[in-house]
Amino acid sequence: MEIRRATGPAELVAASPLFDHPARPEWAEAFLRASGHHLFLAYEGELPIGFITGIEMLHPDKGVEMCLYELGVAEPYRRRGIARALIERLAALARERGCYDMWVGVDTDNEPALAAYRSTGGKDDGTFAMITWEFPR
Repeated sequence: MEIRRATGPAELVAASPLFDHPARPEWAEAFLRASGHHLFLAYEGELPIGFITGIEMLHPDKGVEMCLYELGVAEPYRRRGIARALIERLAALARERGCYDMWVGVDTDNEPALAAYRSTGGKDDGTFAMITWEFPR
């Protein structure tokens, strides 16, 4: 298994089965060009088997923190340490870029995700509610 930073939209389109929906080339391009946006892909040979995205968030009284935006591993490759390796890669980047912390929102009943995050040193801050607004496209 090898982890590589995504550099072009074609890589993300090829990795579409890992995402919730197919990657759209124009959105992939915009994501990769946006300052503070990061995406790493895990490969088995040339097959994308996992990904992690991070977004740097800047606040005037805190500085920069890394939001672990999304993590996914293809089902046949789960429980092999791939998620852990991806989390560690993003955490290393966050430290390199001077982030003061990294955080992720996760459903409290998602035991596999919780186990992966905890295995890399993540600590629970307690239960919280996520409020969302949906806007028509």
